[in-house]
Amino acid sequence: MKLAPTSEPVPLAIDRDGVARVGGTRVTLDILVAAFREGATAEEIAQQYPTLRLADVYSVIGYYLRHRGEVEEYLRERGRRSDLTRRENEGRFDPEGVRDRLAARRFR
Repeated sequence: MKLAPTSEPVPLAIDRDGVARVGGTRVTLDILVAAFREGATAEEIAQQYPTLRLADVYSVIGYYLRHRGEVEEYLRERGRRSDLTRRENEGRFDPEGVRDRLAARRFR
């Protein structure tokens, strides 16, 4: 049998909100990279997120290792957007006393 190396696309898709998702699932690149950085193996990540295929996890980890600069910049930008969204939401909806307000509604 003769091997025929092929170039397969990285199983990442950017959704309409600009979020990179892995292998057609809802699992984000952020989650996969965070797990890998924390020392999880590809097998452990696939086990933790059963919608992921092991081959896709390996492929995305390989992409991350080959394109670390771009992925890190993407993750920093996602963090900035997340912080901005949180601040906007907290400005519109005061988080102080939320639990008490919800509990008060429950007992009306």
